[in-house]
Amino acid sequence: MEHWSTPQREDSEEPLKAWYAEAMAAAWKTPADVKAKYKSASIVGDNRVVFNIAGNKYRLIVHINYQLQIVLVKFVGTHAEYDEVTAEIVGGGKK
Repeated sequence: MEHWSTPQREDSEEPLKAWYAEAMAAAWKTPADVKAKYKSASIVGDNRVVFNIAGNKYRLIVHINYQLQIVLVKFVGTHAEYDEVTAEIVGGGKK
């Protein structure tokens, strides 16, 4: 199920699709490459990056394998939901 199919999250569809298109076209080799494109992105442990989506209403956490050029989505949620997870281990506990 897509994040935006949940009631009150429909406004995330276009920003998430836009981010996805940019990520698919990217050739990030280092975290610095990500920061060069997304100044507000936060580089956290375990090769994870936190992106602000839809004017920071939503947060997207991904794990990037720079060598293999693979990006795995680990979390998409509201800013309030993001505050309840640990970005480096999302899915494995609460702050």
